[in-house]
Amino acid sequence: MLRIHFLPNDILKLRLAAEPDPLWETVLSLFRILRGDGPVVLKEWRGVAIQRCRQSTLRMLLPLTPGGYFPDFLTPAEGALGLEAGIDALLSTPRQRLRREVELLAAQAGSLPGWTTSLANGDPETLEHLGQTLLTYHRTVIEPYWPEARAHVEADRTKRARAFLEGGFDGLLNSFQPLMRWESPFLEVNVPYDETVYLNGRGLVLIPSYLSWRYPDKLENPDLPPVLVYPVQHDLVLSARARGSESSLSSLVGPTRAIILDSIESGYSTTELARRVGVTPGSISQHTAVMRDAGLILTSRVGKAVVHTLTPAGTALLDASAGPIGSGSARPPSSR
Repeated sequence: MLRIHFLPNDILKLRLAAEPDPLWETVLSLFRILRGDGPVVLKEWRGVAIQRCRQSTLRMLLPLTPGGYFPDFLTPAEGALGLEAGIDALLSTPRQRLRREVELLAAQAGSLPGWTTSLANGDPETLEHLGQTLLTYHRTVIEPYWPEARAHVEADRTKRARAFLEGGFDGLLNSFQPLMRWESPFLEVNVPYDETVYLNGRGLVLIPSYLSWRYPDKLENPDLPPVLVYPVQHDLVLSARARGSESSLSSLVGPTRAIILDSIESGYSTTELARRVGVTPGSISQHTAVMRDAGLILTSRVGKAVVHTLTPAGTALLDASAGPIGSGSARPPSSR
C-alpha cells in the first residue's frame, strides 16, 4: 500500500493533467512489451509495436525497465510540455543524478549493458543516442495510437470533473476507487509495496495514462515534484472510434463527425472535443456548425466555454447506428 499524506495546501495544489504524458507513455509501454498482460486493447497494441519496432531499439530501451524500478530521469516533468521538451530535459540531466539512478537500476537488474556506464558518466554522445532512440520509438509505436490515448484520457478527465463538481476534492479522490481510496489526510493507493509519501505542501499531479496497467506509478526520488500516474479504463468502443473506423454512422455523416457526435453525447466544450478527437478547435467548430444546422446538436455558452449537447434527433441517430464502430450490433446505452 502506498499512502500519500496531504496537508490542506496539498489539496488546493492537486492537479489533473490534461493530456497523456509522452515520456511516461513511452516508458510504461516498454513494460507492456516485456509482460504482455493487460486488457485486449493493450495486447493488440503490443502485437503491433513488436512488429514495427526495430530489435536494436528494444535492445537499448528494455534494459532500462527490467521491472519495478526505472530511472526517474526518463520521465522529467517537462514531458508535460511535449515529447521534444521532455527529451531536451532528459539530455540535461545532471551527471551526479545520472550516476545515482543508473546505479540503482543496476542494483535491481543485476547487470546492465556496457553502454550504460557511459550513460552514468553523462557522456553526451550516449545521451544523444538515448534521446534519439526514445524519439524514434515514440514516433514508431506510440504516436499512431496517440488519438486513442487522448480519447481515453479525455473520457477519464470528464469522469473526474463530474466527481469534483458533485463532491469537491473528496468526491474527486474517492472517484478513483478501487484503484485508490481517500481516507483524509491519506490517499491510499493499491500497489504491491509499502511506502508513505509526505507531500509537505508541494501538491500532487495526477497523470492519466493509456499504456499504464494495474498499478499506479510514481517517481522514486521523494525530492522530485510529486506525481502519480494511473491507468485509465480501456474501452474497445472508444478505441475503435478514436481510430476513425467505419460504421453506418460514419458512412452517413463522415468518420470525424461520427466521432464528434458520439463524444457530444455527454456534453463537451469545443476545446474538450478538439482534445478528444485530435483535431483543431477551428475544425470542431466547422463540424459542429453543420450538425447544428442539421438539428442534431445544440450549442450554448457556459462562461467562456462553448458547450455542445445532443438534440432528440441526434440521440435517435446514435441509437439507430451500429454499436462498436465497424460492427452491426445494436448500440448499447452509454456508460459515460
